[in-house]
Amino acid sequence: MRVLLATLGLLTLTANTPAPEGDLHPVTGDWVVDLRLSLKDAPYTQPMRLDVAEDNSVAGTFYGSPISKGRLGEAQGRSCIAFRTSDNSGPYQHAACLVDGKLVGQSWSEGRDFPNPWTAERKK
Repeated sequence: MRVLLATLGLLTLTANTPAPEGDLHPVTGDWVVDLRLSLKDAPYTQPMRLDVAEDNSVAGTFYGSPISKGRLGEAQGRSCIAFRTSDNSGPYQHAACLVDGKLVGQSWSEGRDFPNPWTAERKK
């Protein structure tokens, strides 16, 4: 009985312990998003935090706004995310795929009626 209780206690502790850094999905972490319209433009970046859960939901923040309805999908050898944020102009739809260690994505502003391609590198 003591062994069973000890095992259950260990399992409970293990279940509530955050995953080690190496077990996190490669998309999880802090990113610096390059939002320039042209690569010749002056740098214009914004921070993005992504947290991928075991159920493939994605949470975090982008451009100072909380991420909602975020999901991770994996197919055709790629890991891709899609999520929504919003500001005073309305909702934004975002999507990106992990390519060679960078996120390659785009955002679409419904209220401002424009798409914007972007790239992101892991924050150093």
